[in-house]
Amino acid sequence: MFRSIRRSPVRSFAVVAALLAGGVVAAAAPASAAPCTDIDLVSARGTGEPGTLGVIVGDPVNSAVKGKLNGKSISAYPVNYPANLDLTSATKGNIDLVNHVTSQAASCPNQRFVLVGYSQGANVVSNSIGVSSAGAAVGAPIAATIPASIEPRVAAVVVFGPPIGALGKHITGVYQGRTKEFCASQDPVCVNGASNVLAHLLYFLDADNAATFIAGKV
Repeated sequence: MFRSIRRSPVRSFAVVAALLAGGVVAAAAPASAAPCTDIDLVSARGTGEPGTLGVIVGDPVNSAVKGKLNGKSISAYPVNYPANLDLTSATKGNIDLVNHVTSQAASCPNQRFVLVGYSQGANVVSNSIGVSSAGAAVGAPIAATIPASIEPRVAAVVVFGPPIGALGKHITGVYQGRTKEFCASQDPVCVNGASNVLAHLLYFLDADNAATFIAGKV
């Protein structure tokens, strides 16, 4: 398994401020069915994170993946859920992610999937592949899982700042060998006892690393 990537936080306040200048946006509107591309990148953004797929993780990872897989067609789906502090938020994301992948798999029999989750979105992803985030920050019990018949078509799973990390948990099981977890050494969301909140906002710095991993799996 690819364990947490722990890096020292970069104190780049100006960059983070620029990323978040747009403020918090509402949950993305339901997306129409994606075309039958080679790869469907499914991204669950973090709590209150702006951007179509998520400005801190989803958008930069999607751009980096396209740069590394220019011989393949790629679609991207923003998981449609509140991404707020409501107790049902992660559950709604879990259900939407599983419904989307199940529907796409039925419509596009040759399509493969990449799952990306940041912060609360990492809870959404882990629940969807059978690793409960119950008890973690903005976590929830598993509400739905990707069917076993579709599991081989999930090429890669990448999570950033996963709250289950603060519980000492990681993604295990059948997806373990195709999962990469990014957890900054001082990120309090994924490291119990850490205290540098800024560290949780700098995962865009890992976009290229994540894309390299994904490219190696698809």
